[in-house]
Amino acid sequence: MILGVALDGPSPAVVAVGDGAPPSQAVRACVAVDLDGMPRAPVAAIRVGGPCPPVLRPVADPGVATIVRGGHSLTGRPLAPLDTGAVREFAAGCGLVDFAVTATGSPMLADHELAVAAIIAAEVPAARITLSYEFGRPGLREREAHAIRNAALGPEAGRIADRVARELPGVPVFFARTGSGLVSAHYFRRFPRACDRGGTTSLRRGRAALATADVPAPFQVIESAGEDLLAAAYGAALARPEAQVERIVQARGRAELDRALQDARDEALTRVVSAGAAPGFARIAETTVNPLSYLPDGFYRVRVTAEGATP
Repeated sequence: MILGVALDGPSPAVVAVGDGAPPSQAVRACVAVDLDGMPRAPVAAIRVGGPCPPVLRPVADPGVATIVRGGHSLTGRPLAPLDTGAVREFAAGCGLVDFAVTATGSPMLADHELAVAAIIAAEVPAARITLSYEFGRPGLREREAHAIRNAALGPEAGRIADRVARELPGVPVFFARTGSGLVSAHYFRRFPRACDRGGTTSLRRGRAALATADVPAPFQVIESAGEDLLAAAYGAALARPEAQVERIVQARGRAELDRALQDARDEALTRVVSAGAAPGFARIAETTVNPLSYLPDGFYRVRVTAEGATP
């Protein structure tokens, strides 16, 4: 028994997919929700890098933002020592608990983002911290925007996860990702940005499955709040845990590239287990490697997707 749940306001649509057993015997609940329009928390955004024109400065709306000295080039070369004093002063004085940290060069070397996170945690023990390197995009402003949005959605994601847990006590809960796949409630709380358009994705999947089924779909409606919500709930129930890792790596020859790829695959497998896959059923679904033409020879953009089955 798998429950599909589509959230849209106070009345969720719920479908049971499987053998008709009661919801109390559900193996898991798969939730479809779009986060557009959800309340966003004010974010304290820290960019680690050099000065820039006002139009290119980080924007946290709502929230506050600053730039501190430090960062690396995309080849891993240090650009400046990290200004730990500026980080400490900003963290202690901003009055916020949701932080987004973006350092230049972090897809290649994340040391300064990790150092900033340690300072924030020491100054603001209740801080929730998003690091941009975890999103993998090579472009600074794209990574920064992802990190800020992720931090802004964190508190609301926690409230949504709490609500589902109250409505389905004792049932393991998963959330639909944007694009494909599921993540655990724990992963959703930490990386809600991955599920930004989970409802839209699930609706598309559900409509396609229902339109192409040769026999009646094996599901029963428990509670319905509209045809689209029922289809989105069904689409969520069809998905599997998934996680991705994207990095810039340097490799001088095939042996070094193979080691870098294995590291990325190991990290992707770890992430998909964190996203809810059973360890013995996690596997690498896709690996792409692209040389970076705008960097010296030996630099590659690596993207690994892992997927798995739930316990």
